[in-house]
Amino acid sequence: MLPRFLPRLMAVLLSLVFGGPAAAAFESDRISVAVRGTGPDVVLIPGTASSPEVWESTVAALPSYRYHLVHVAGFAGKPAGANSASGPLLQPVADEIARYIGDAGLKQPALVGHSLGGTLALLVASRHPEAAGKVMVVDMLPFLGQMFGPPGTTAESVEPVAAQLRARTAASSGEARRQIVEATMATMVTAPEQRAAPIAHTLATDPALSGQALYELITTDLRPALKKMTVPLTVLWVRPPTVPLTQEQLALIYAQAYAGAPQARIRHIPNSLHFIMFDAPDAFRSELKSFLAGE
Repeated sequence: MLPRFLPRLMAVLLSLVFGGPAAAAFESDRISVAVRGTGPDVVLIPGTASSPEVWESTVAALPSYRYHLVHVAGFAGKPAGANSASGPLLQPVADEIARYIGDAGLKQPALVGHSLGGTLALLVASRHPEAAGKVMVVDMLPFLGQMFGPPGTTAESVEPVAAQLRARTAASSGEARRQIVEATMATMVTAPEQRAAPIAHTLATDPALSGQALYELITTDLRPALKKMTVPLTVLWVRPPTVPLTQEQLALIYAQAYAGAPQARIRHIPNSLHFIMFDAPDAFRSELKSFLAGE
């Protein structure tokens, strides 16, 4: 039997090597975190049904940071743990990310979230202000539901639509589901060869959990919470081909949606679909580099 002090001693030694408490010491039934590199701390949060692998090229291109790559349980083949499709997902996962930041001893790291990950970053920063030093949201509105209804749409009024989409997503299966996922990803990633991994990640995710995530994204309105955020905020957005709005109209929507955070720096990324890090890597890395440098 190992001495009782040995695990604690190992954690101390690892913290001396890597510059902070070891990620292996953190246990959660909602997320796992892998740590890469050394330098200022950056927490990377992927989107719905995505794996942390979506950040690989970004991490390789921008060294000199210590990246904390979050994997949400239930996404991309990871066992769901406590992230049941029958219960809340976003707030409990955001709370776990904040707990990780505290347990790992990170001092207000930068949070970078893509899609659903952007919502999680906003939740962490608004409800755990001590846990975030700055936030970058990659292609996500603070209230996605406004895109599923007329002007004036609220979380309550759009709930029936969200419930229908949740049920439809949960019921998809087999070859029909594969075709839906492939068609959807074609609107999110430009190059066909770069769609393979996101498609595989989505197909490896329980469709019921994907449906619950979509439901919560549509019915969660963080616009009032933005007023509680005082940290620097950068928002990157694209105009998807499925949205019947001009670039000018969508720019106005983003400006109005983030009006509660006057410090927000809102940037349109041209020639890109939803996965900006894939479609416009140079532009994305330039924006991320400026964001992390505080420029």
